[in-house]
Amino acid sequence: MSLIEKAAERLEKLKQAGAVPSAEPAVAAPAPAPVAAAPAAQATAPQSAAPTPSSAPAAEAAPRPVARSVRIDLLRLAESGMVTPDQPRSPIAEEYRVIKRPLLRNAQGKGAAAVENGNLIMVSSALPGEGKSFTAINLAISIAMELDHTVLLVDADVSKPSVLQRLGLQPERGLMDVLTGQAGVADVLLRTNIEKLSILPAGMPQQRATELLASEAMNNLLEEMAQRYAERVIIFDSPPLLVTTEARELATHMGQVVLVVEAGRTTHATVRQALANIENCPIKLLVLNKAGERGSGGYYGYGYGYGYGHSGSDNERANAA
Repeated sequence: MSLIEKAAERLEKLKQAGAVPSAEPAVAAPAPAPVAAAPAAQATAPQSAAPTPSSAPAAEAAPRPVARSVRIDLLRLAESGMVTPDQPRSPIAEEYRVIKRPLLRNAQGKGAAAVENGNLIMVSSALPGEGKSFTAINLAISIAMELDHTVLLVDADVSKPSVLQRLGLQPERGLMDVLTGQAGVADVLLRTNIEKLSILPAGMPQQRATELLASEAMNNLLEEMAQRYAERVIIFDSPPLLVTTEARELATHMGQVVLVVEAGRTTHATVRQALANIENCPIKLLVLNKAGERGSGGYYGYGYGYGYGHSGSDNERANAA
């Protein structure tokens, strides 16, 4: 046997005895790598897919509309002879305290009889120019000064809206846009810097305004307004009763109607005719506006009177007011 053969035989015996490390692990070492890599690949797959389900709800969820905030110039309001919360003892503020008190009792169900939808109050007049918008705004601000009530002022004179203009605000979408399905109430509601007072503008003019006010959409809107927010008083500035049919239709939904009468101009016959158009409304009250002198029966300093509608002569009506 040659020396080479003896050396090979010796090496083989040493391998069998474990004295020489085997080279096989070096060959097998790469094998575990794919095994270790597989879990890593599986672990990363869910990470890349995870954003898909979580992003789906975000895409579907629409942002909740937030009512716009507008600022009313209170100094300008006071200079125009209107009620402002920063001058609670002014003569005009005192007058509207007297005017609002029975309205609030009826709205709260504390009047002589229960009034359905007593928190829905329409302010109108027989003819244009008697001061209905002036009265509606002052009444709304005065009620907003109460501790227990919030107020929504709705400009329902959709043919000739004036609430925003009188408050020094720009025209906005509003009631008509809600009734035509072009906006929701929350989209067009305006919050003001007068605490507890919000405004729903008239919105864009519509040729079929009367039909919209008589529609099922209006019925549903008024029902929601009256019942969902029982603590909220809703003041509607409506068109004059003897000029359009819109006010008559709106009055059928109201719990109370305030009829503004211009002193020295509106005749008793005109007042009777206007009252006949709202005979189905349970509560009708009169406010005598633009009275230049204090009367024995109840003018309140600044030229505004108040009373319940009834029959009688002009003198009797003035005294009752």
